[in-house]
Amino acid sequence: MSPGQIAALVAAGAFVLLVIVLAIVAVKAARFFDEATIAMRKAHENTDPLFSEANTTLTHVNTQLERVDGITANARAVTGNVSALTSLFTATLGGPLVKAAALSYGVSKAVKARRKAAEQPNKHAKRRPKRSAR
Repeated sequence: MSPGQIAALVAAGAFVLLVIVLAIVAVKAARFFDEATIAMRKAHENTDPLFSEANTTLTHVNTQLERVDGITANARAVTGNVSALTSLFTATLGGPLVKAAALSYGVSKAVKARRKAAEQPNKHAKRRPKRSAR
């Protein structure tokens, strides 16, 4: 055998090994893509019920939000009514009530001062006598 033939046999053997390795890689890639296809099919089958349940949940949430909007609107109306009632009360009864409270406070202070003066009769004895009008 000549060196050229040996080189050709080595090259042929390397080519056969290369083809075998590429065939193994191709088979494994085919299995991988088959498994990926199956997984995507299962994921697609499981998403339809998930999306329908999510849609139902969103519908219920929207219904509850509409109820909450109604409640907040009613609370806003009640707040406005209470504010108006407070303003009306302050305008009509607030002034007279403040005046009555001030009057009762003044009267109680005057009564206490008279009682105190009655208990201490000589308290003002050192005062100068008043000048009489001539």
